[in-house]
Amino acid sequence: MTFILRRRGLVATLAAALSMLAAPAAFPQANADKAVRIIVAGPPGGSLDVVSRLLADGLQKELGKPVIVETKPGGGGAVAVGDLMQSPHDGNTMVVSLDALVSEIPHIVKLRFDMAKEVRPLAELARGGLVLVGHPSVPAKNLNELVGYVKTHPGKVSYASYSAGTVSHVMGLQLNKAAGIDMLHVAYKGTPPALADVMGGHIELMFAGIPNAIPLIKAGKIVPYAVSLPQRSPNLPDVPTFAELGYPQIEATAWMGVFVTPDVPAEAQARLRDATLRVMAQPATRERLKEFGLEPGQTRTPEELAKSLRSDYERIGVVLKSIDFKPE
Repeated sequence: MTFILRRRGLVATLAAALSMLAAPAAFPQANADKAVRIIVAGPPGGSLDVVSRLLADGLQKELGKPVIVETKPGGGGAVAVGDLMQSPHDGNTMVVSLDALVSEIPHIVKLRFDMAKEVRPLAELARGGLVLVGHPSVPAKNLNELVGYVKTHPGKVSYASYSAGTVSHVMGLQLNKAAGIDMLHVAYKGTPPALADVMGGHIELMFAGIPNAIPLIKAGKIVPYAVSLPQRSPNLPDVPTFAELGYPQIEATAWMGVFVTPDVPAEAQARLRDATLRVMAQPATRERLKEFGLEPGQTRTPEELAKSLRSDYERIGVVLKSIDFKPE
């Protein structure tokens, strides 16, 4: 479920995006007949794009006007946010992104603005967690055996993340501390190359997004040990949670959401949020999410979503500070 890029590439892309944020945006009156734009903070064909197109199909019916989906990957979401800032703030343009846009990206790169103040979460679309997976050759059938194996091989067992500073990196640090083990971290340029190396046996473990891991688990190419969700994933019902196995501190739920600028008129925000929730609550939409390995989003208010983002940002920051992690 990740769209995060290599840190150096992220910094370069972000620099270009920041120049877009510097210019003022126009504030025209909302136009009821104007098409709605969904700016996807991820690549074509990714989970964000798939969910955005499900949303667009439903919104066209709910709002009675065209809904256009445009993918704007890069800069960990900064490119998409830059486009949002330059668009009319009338409620007809939104960004669909992972929560990492606010909770993780500011830790990975130095921003000249507060991302939490530039965007406002409007509605949660879908959610999922991470699953600790390993190559089938790892001599461990469950998490307890895995911990024992790592303890007998200190500093020799490695785990992959889809990017340094993200939750897939942080969860390994948390497991190291909680279990008293010493796994080595290896950062990758995204999920596909990391999982490829795990499947190839070049690296033993990875904290991977559940949607990305499910096909490989079912094919027997990787072995699951535990999920980061508060409850077992309906997509992986036989895989226990970390909490079940004695590690309640290792919990993380990633969610996709709709973001707008905070100055969009309240009436327009309410109209867009209500329509979005109606679309995502439809049985057909929920079934499609399940097919993609995702769970339906919760109906949390924008205030509750913002509070969650602040809490996750602070939690991740504490862990990264403990290893003296520095953004670029």
